[in-house]
Amino acid sequence: MSRIDDTREFVAVRIAVLTVSDSRGLEDDRSGQVLVDRLTAAGHQLADRRILPDERAEIADQLRRWIADPQVDVVLSTGGTGLTGRDVTVEAHRDVYEKEIDAFGTVFTMVSMQKIGTSAMQSRATGGVAGGTYLFALPGSPGACRDAWDEILVNQLDFRHRPCNFVEIMPRLDEHLRRK
Repeated sequence: MSRIDDTREFVAVRIAVLTVSDSRGLEDDRSGQVLVDRLTAAGHQLADRRILPDERAEIADQLRRWIADPQVDVVLSTGGTGLTGRDVTVEAHRDVYEKEIDAFGTVFTMVSMQKIGTSAMQSRATGGVAGGTYLFALPGSPGACRDAWDEILVNQLDFRHRPCNFVEIMPRLDEHLRRK
């Protein structure tokens, strides 16, 4: 069963938060703020925070900048994961992924089903890895961001979490780039 191993020391990771919205600014970005509040309360560091419009190329470019930045370990984006024509965050994430974390979307849907029933199928939440950086695209609602953090990410981004977690394999995420 999943648990926190108190014999291990907590390892803070550096997390960038991206809100994708055509209409929000920092002052009314509730979803981004939920993520910032939760990650800092958990002991992690906010590496950067941005708001971008629903433009695939702009989103992918920002993701690439953070992937190239050694001061960013994880990127959490919120917004643009739905089904409408302007929802392009998932496509932008997939433009940069080296590997997709297929089960993240599945687990997120399972968590969402408990809260919003079959409406959970309208989200295309996704996760992946590129250049040794984890990337997660979350829906744009504060509730969905709380659910993703509280039910999934708080544990997977905690080195003490057992039986396994994302942090303990971070040093090996880009090993294919170092192979000869």
